Amino acid sequence: MAKLLLSLHVLASVLFIGPVAVAVSMFPRRAQAALAAGDGQLQAAASARLLHRITQVYALLGLAVPLLGIGTAQVMGVMGDPWLITSIVLTAVAAALMLLVVVPGQQATIDSLDAPDNAEELARAGKGLRLLPMTAGVFNLLWAVVVVLMVVRPGSTTGA
Repeated sequence: MAKLLLSLHVLASVLFIGPVAVAVSMFPRRAQAALAAGDGQLQAAASARLLHRITQVYALLGLAVPLLGIGTAQVMGVMGDPWLITSIVLTAVAAALMLLVVVPGQQATIDSLDAPDNAEELARAGKGLRLLPMTAGVFNLLWAVVVVLMVVRPGSTTGA
């Protein structure tokens, strides 16, 4: 059972966290291009909308990763290990960033693109985009640390 859960956990992380990490990273640049172009570049706005949709859908699907991870940890008997607790905390921080900063920031930008007659709103959205690249970097760094913790597992007796 542990091997099945671990396989599903790894598969879910590759299929769900990978796309959301890429979409979150690409969104600020595409949104900035769309805001700068205004009505002139529909492709940039469509690209930003698509990346926002990918972020929303794959973030939701990504909930499977920690759920499968906790199930795997329980079956393997490692729930109290410090590396796992650290990974859980970092995953919670990444989820909070996604929920509280990334998705609302992206949504505000998309809302501004949907109302291009309001130049003031477009300018405000452009200023709001300043935080998203840094947040995307922190989000991806948190996941990278979690992956390293999953592979190295400090204190593990497996010899890895």
